[in-house]
Amino acid sequence: MPVAISQRMKSDGTLLLRHNEVAEQLTFKDCIIAVERIFRLQGEGKVPAPETLGIDASHGGLHVKAGLLLGNKSYIVAKANTNFPGNWSKFGLPTIQGIIIIFDAESGYPLAVLDSTDITIKRTAAASAVAAKYLARTNSSVGTICGCGQQGRAHVRALSAVLPLKEIYAFDLNECAAQNLAIERAGELEVAIEPVRDLRDAIQKSDICVTCTTSRQFLIRRGDASAGTFIAAVGADNEYKQEIDPALMASCKVVVDSLKQCSVIGDLHHAISAGLMRPGNVYAELAEIVAGKKAGRTAEYEIIIFDSTGVAIEDAITAVAVYEKASMRNIGNYFNFGG
Repeated sequence: MPVAISQRMKSDGTLLLRHNEVAEQLTFKDCIIAVERIFRLQGEGKVPAPETLGIDASHGGLHVKAGLLLGNKSYIVAKANTNFPGNWSKFGLPTIQGIIIIFDAESGYPLAVLDSTDITIKRTAAASAVAAKYLARTNSSVGTICGCGQQGRAHVRALSAVLPLKEIYAFDLNECAAQNLAIERAGELEVAIEPVRDLRDAIQKSDICVTCTTSRQFLIRRGDASAGTFIAAVGADNEYKQEIDPALMASCKVVVDSLKQCSVIGDLHHAISAGLMRPGNVYAELAEIVAGKKAGRTAEYEIIIFDSTGVAIEDAITAVAVYEKASMRNIGNYFNFGG
């Protein structure tokens, strides 16, 4: 980053970016490129291990994810997100809310505070897209989206960027959500979206499936997926959430975003608790595959599950990309916390 920009930030204070300002700086294409790059760097051993912290409240919880980005300009990045599933019906607020703080890794100076919502949504879908690029069959044309909220909508766009999707089945316990997804994406992409009520039937006709729900009981059972299916399990971001039958997990090739995290909060965690898997049964972390240290899909018939709990390096790389772009374009406002 140019010295002049860095000096200006330190004199003017900390850059503050609202939700819409963040969204304007981050395209799905840019996010997918950034997330793939950071997984490759991690697989090459060039990214320090991220750290997490979580705490539960009566109706939700908070998780903090922190990572370090090393380079010509190095950053410490921390995201603090709350997850309150009942927010919309009770308060008209999003389920997930939070902020990302970017610090100068040399001085510790708080360079920026960003709304985290758009970054969380896009980087999660981008991680699934990167996983699909390496783990789904290259000719995958039919998909199922289970959970049609913000993540479901984001996944339609992200997956369409890496696979030749022609048809998507949209499933949600709230049928209106599935219908709304189909309406919103109509004409936006060259993909036909059909709301469905029978999840098992949809999955069996699909090449890929994404689960992005807040479920605490598994939705996809062993036998639901046909040979060759790629499944991205996105929703289990705490120890209570679950989307995939442990028996299905144990019978498939499993790739994780973080073995440490997935062993304690992902769908892998539930398979381990059920005594059906051990951490050593996991085929690979996604970073190993992106870096070329392990092969991705090795047979057309494999059912592969990507257990995605969301790692700090995804937030860090995308947040820094937004920050640097906004700085160059003079987007946002500055605030001096020191008075």
